[in-house]
Amino acid sequence: MAVQKTKAALIMEAQAADMTAHQVISLLLEGALERVGQAKYCISSGNTEDKALLFGKIIAIINGLRNSLDLAAGGEIAQNLDGLYDYMANRVGDAATTEEYAVMNEIEALLLEIKCGWDDIAMGQQQEKMTA
Repeated sequence: MAVQKTKAALIMEAQAADMTAHQVISLLLEGALERVGQAKYCISSGNTEDKALLFGKIIAIINGLRNSLDLAAGGEIAQNLDGLYDYMANRVGDAATTEEYAVMNEIEALLLEIKCGWDDIAMGQQQEKMTA
């Protein structure tokens, strides 16, 4: 399996100029989830070459999310996300040597939780605009 661009990356390339920061973060989260799914497939199929490449991509996306945080303006939420992103990047790094499928399940669950919360923020903002 050759590692291809994620659907999220293709969308970002095509629409980058018109996207809000919120949409970019949402796509980064979606891309990370796609990469986790691909990594899980590689683990189950024994494709160690692509698995290692995907682990690196997952860590890079998580670090990108972490670097996008405004710790001064974001307060406790940003601080908590910073710690969570650090934990997740370290866990993916650990996955190369221990219980990699279980680690990918854990990372997937954490990313889904963050993405659901992030998407709920966008829905709340849209509802506020409609009622204003």
